[in-house]
Amino acid sequence: MFKRLSATLLAMLALQFAAVAVVQAEEWVEGEHYDTISPAVRGTEADKIEVTEFFWYGCGHCYNFEPQVVQWKKSLGDDVVVKGSPAMWNGLMEVHAKAFYAAEALGVLDKVHMPLFQAINVDRKRLADVDELGALFAANGVDREAFEKMFKSFGVGSQVRQADARARAARIAGTPELMVAGKYRISTRKAGGQANMLKIASYLIEKERAARSASAS
Repeated sequence: MFKRLSATLLAMLALQFAAVAVVQAEEWVEGEHYDTISPAVRGTEADKIEVTEFFWYGCGHCYNFEPQVVQWKKSLGDDVVVKGSPAMWNGLMEVHAKAFYAAEALGVLDKVHMPLFQAINVDRKRLADVDELGALFAANGVDREAFEKMFKSFGVGSQVRQADARARAARIAGTPELMVAGKYRISTRKAGGQANMLKIASYLIEKERAARSASAS
């Protein structure tokens, strides 16, 4: 009798937990907590669920958000890729975007990404030109001449233009913001905080994963 009651109780608890999970999943409402992007923005990796992080090195909120993103990325599946995309609506932001893509092209982004945030937001450096940036790259073990050559390259300029077009297509209004699968935009204001941005992104990743699975079957 006790075993039967225990089994019944466990079943009831399982149903309750399932109901709670559904409620939690449904608490993120389109238009209230995140927005749909139409038309969708094409990604660079069709076989992955692409999450785009729009940021600026001079944005204090982005500086605080970045460690959270780094930890969150560790929880994602192999079918998800997170990519940074510098936002720019003035000349200084464009300079910083060039630094990002130069670092990426040289394979040294891990060395300089957080130091760039640190220099601007903590050390109060503007890093407004290639000379200032070159000094920072050199201080972090990157060949200064190689950096300056890459910074001025056509390839980096092209990536900067693509990043600007991407942000415009996604109608990014501030930083940080996230875009999931080119279809959904998450802002701090609508999400209600940076932690919620990542929760909503996880929810939308699952939503996209389910949609892809359904279309493939």
